[in-house]
Amino acid sequence: MPEFIRSNPKLAFFALVAVAASGFGQTFFIAIFGGALRAEFNLSNSLYGAGYSAATLLSALVLLGAGTLIDHWPLRRVAILGILLLTAGCLVMGLAHSAWMLLPGFFLLRFAGQGFMTHMGMTTAGRYFTENRGKVIALAALGFPIAEALLPTTGSLIIEQQGWRSVWLLSAGVLVLGVLPALYWLAGHAGEQDAQSAEATHHNNNHYTRAQVLRDRGFYCLLPAALMTPFVVTAILFHQGAIAGERGWSLSVLAGAFAGYAGGHLLALFFAGSIVDRIGAQRSLPIALLPMFTALLLLAFSNAWWLPYVYLTLIGIGQAGTGTASSALWPERYGTTHLGAIRSVSQASMVLSTAVSPLLIGLLLDQGVSVTGISLLLGAVVLFASLLTLTAALTPQQTTAQGG
Repeated sequence: MPEFIRSNPKLAFFALVAVAASGFGQTFFIAIFGGALRAEFNLSNSLYGAGYSAATLLSALVLLGAGTLIDHWPLRRVAILGILLLTAGCLVMGLAHSAWMLLPGFFLLRFAGQGFMTHMGMTTAGRYFTENRGKVIALAALGFPIAEALLPTTGSLIIEQQGWRSVWLLSAGVLVLGVLPALYWLAGHAGEQDAQSAEATHHNNNHYTRAQVLRDRGFYCLLPAALMTPFVVTAILFHQGAIAGERGWSLSVLAGAFAGYAGGHLLALFFAGSIVDRIGAQRSLPIALLPMFTALLLLAFSNAWWLPYVYLTLIGIGQAGTGTASSALWPERYGTTHLGAIRSVSQASMVLSTAVSPLLIGLLLDQGVSVTGISLLLGAVVLFASLLTLTAALTPQQTTAQGG
């Protein structure tokens, strides 16, 4: 067993399983049902996409309130709630017999999956580990590539053999019979003493409340950098077909390039945590954005045969680095007492960014803006967000921690 999780291996793997389970509500899994759902309910692309975006936006708003539950409830109770809501989303989708039922289905999947389960896993990794927080967060983040590797492929095979409804019903069974018991056992008694701990640290100025965080100028200097990866990655991957069409890339080239993206993401997670633990999350964040900035510059100025492989690999590396740094940033900067409430703001902002970015880039493409122009625009935004982090002063929480 790795040394960095020996202090509490069950909670480390709780975070990993929770993040992996979020895959049932992530776009990479839901996307495999797009064609079948549009055909089943006679939906246009625009209407289908509008319903999905609306459900995603609503889930971001609800998460602002629900995300605080992890600060007050035992971890077992939070896990039960998350899994039951995600299971309900799968059942609604599997039993849907009219188009309107897709709306509550999408909402439950996006809220419980992309939002709540990810929030629960990353908050657990950030709250219960201090010395090796970056490594544990990177371990939890391995849940994303695991889900990306297993769920779409398995789901697509089952759709071909038994139809799309069976995938959702089977997913509900896996969540209730497999994931829920695992999380319940791994959670142990975590969180049952949080109320007493919160009372004990009530007068500790190093632990910020959400209201104090929202009054901190540094939060707004750091949040854009934390949102850059989901914003850019969602936009690039969602419109990869249009990008490939303009550049003349074949489907076989794209398949190989996406393997590079997944490989870069996975391999970078093995050293991202160590870097965060060594130099701190706030210092790591702008550095972690460099691979993505480089990828966008390459996409803007090159059309070489190797470009798809290199730029998507760099984006995967950047996703691992920024995901680890941004998740470790909030407990490092603001403490862990109100971490659920604080992370709910960044998580809801992340969900919002993933709903908005495909629409914005789609509008630019429709207006005739080239891939080069879009890449330069995104690169400029990434650079600005990276430089903005340098203006955020350290908090007393960070100063105390670094002072030993």
